[in-house]
Amino acid sequence: MLLFGTAVPLVNGSIGVLLGTAAGLSVGGAAVLGVMAASASYIAAPAAVRVALPEANPAIYLIASLGITFPINLVLGIPLFHAMAQAVGG
Repeated sequence: MLLFGTAVPLVNGSIGVLLGTAAGLSVGGAAVLGVMAASASYIAAPAAVRVALPEANPAIYLIASLGITFPINLVLGIPLFHAMAQAVGG
């Protein structure tokens, strides 16, 4: 779960930066799109899991989203996506 909670947001954020740059967004815009793409897993996932799988253990999906993915995005994701947007977008 630690590997998934770390790798998937970083991959999704990188794709967001690349698509934002390809769409003509500024460096800041592409970086923000990358951050939003990476953060989708902890913004919507807990509510979606609670509705779709009421028998699921909330400790699992809350720890995965808020205990792993959120801090990783704050510490690694935001600086990485900004640097990536600068490198790709100029």
